Amino acid sequence: MKLDLSAAPGLNTFTGYGPGYVLVNARRYDSGVLVTGRQILPWPVAGFGALAEAHFERIAELNPEIVLLGTGAALRFPHPGLYRSLTARRVGVEVMDNHAVCRTYNILVAEAREVVAALLFD
Repeated sequence: MKLDLSAAPGLNTFTGYGPGYVLVNARRYDSGVLVTGRQILPWPVAGFGALAEAHFERIAELNPEIVLLGTGAALRFPHPGLYRSLTARRVGVEVMDNHAVCRTYNILVAEAREVVAALLFD
């Protein structure tokens, strides 16, 4: 699906998605990735089952206000202890499938929110 957003010029936005991939600024990503308004970073997680506290500590270093965790095609909830580094900083964590993350992220980044989309792929 193609997404259009004109309210966030100069910022990273999701421009499309499909089975097993997302497009950020029309560039395809199909492995773990962290997306902020100004950065796109690899997020080397071997899948949902491999999530560890260190993966969330990496996200905390980006100083987000909110994290949108995309768990692939299916919605799966990680144990809250894994993201304690975020909750200790009073960072909101929302868990969604990847497609919902793309849509929600675009709205939040257009509102100038400090959001991180953390995407896993099946």
